[in-house]
Amino acid sequence: MPTFHAHIPAQKFSSEEKRALADALNLALHESLNTPMDDRFIIISEHKEDELFIHPTFPGLQRSDKRMIVTVTFGVSRTIEQKRKLAELITRYAVEKVGVSADDVSLLMYAVPLENMSFGRGKLISDVDLAMPWVR
Repeated sequence: MPTFHAHIPAQKFSSEEKRALADALNLALHESLNTPMDDRFIIISEHKEDELFIHPTFPGLQRSDKRMIVTVTFGVSRTIEQKRKLAELITRYAVEKVGVSADDVSLLMYAVPLENMSFGRGKLISDVDLAMPWVR
């Protein structure tokens, strides 16, 4: 159950662009971590000018007014190769599907133990006996 949270500037993205961003994140997840396409848990939050502070040029980048911070939380079992591919694909698909610059996408990844995650019904993922090879 990887979960994305994209923090974007308010009033800079259309509804279609926000949906395209969600689709880009989901596709990147599917292709890099081999998750099912319906393993889709995405939050997009808009922030006013006095709530989102991302330097436009640090460190040597050229960010537009559509700069964003994307966080993703997933299980600790992910390899460095999977993380590299996820980072690459998130950026590639955000550029292709949303039209932002590669410099606009800042990414933070959080790996947590499966006993800290639940799909629902009060059951931890680590306790659920389901055929979910993509989780491990």
